[in-house]
Amino acid sequence: MLGTNAMSAAPPLSVIVVCKNPGPRLAATLASVWEQRHVAPEIIVIDGASRDGSREWLEAQRARLATLVSEPDAGIYAAMNKGLAAAHGEWVIFLGADDRLVGDMVLSEALNWLKKTEAGVAAGEAAYDDGRLYKLRSHVNPLARNFVHHQAAFYRRSLFEENGAFDATLAVMADYDFNLRLWKNRVRFKPLPLRIAACGTGGASDAGAWRGYREEIAVRHRYFAAWRCCLWDGLSLGRFLRKRVVRIFTR
Repeated sequence: MLGTNAMSAAPPLSVIVVCKNPGPRLAATLASVWEQRHVAPEIIVIDGASRDGSREWLEAQRARLATLVSEPDAGIYAAMNKGLAAAHGEWVIFLGADDRLVGDMVLSEALNWLKKTEAGVAAGEAAYDDGRLYKLRSHVNPLARNFVHHQAAFYRRSLFEENGAFDATLAVMADYDFNLRLWKNRVRFKPLPLRIAACGTGGASDAGAWRGYREEIAVRHRYFAAWRCCLWDGLSLGRFLRKRVVRIFTR
């Protein structure tokens, strides 16, 4: 552990950033958090023992972080769980090194909405650099695929105490697993009319590798009977094959 700076009072919001060898992208991610106005989030960075200079750069920024941990870990979700263990905020949001908050008032505006809701999860829009836009629908079909993108979602921290942490044995779909766990436990999900994050492409869940689709199918079968999963498993396979074909013809 490189260092921890205690905060005097529990903040309303913790921003957890996880990374490993992120390069210069990390500076843009943290800059988007540091520039937030009218709110002082608890900023927690979990670095997987980066060797690209990021660890040293983060050490130089330690005074601007509530918690900084740099050590080997077992993957993205193990790092996110470490961040949760260090968090004190009522709400938490998770960002990767490819993600940036949209505008310097987005956290303040989000907190205004969060103060008015009894929901356990509130999610706005996540806009990807290639033009894709994801947002939580008022009526979701949890069988179809992951319905909440964590870069744009605020979770009550107490949910992790009550429902368990992310399953770190899953490399890509532990957030889908956690969202289904909450959905099965009747936790309320609320859409926010805000664009929260801009996201880069090619991350672990966006890479198009078969492992992600395989985990999506496995997670679905944890919570639903096999006969209910058949159609959606086929659609997951179809999405994988389509992405493979597109990549072949765009090389």
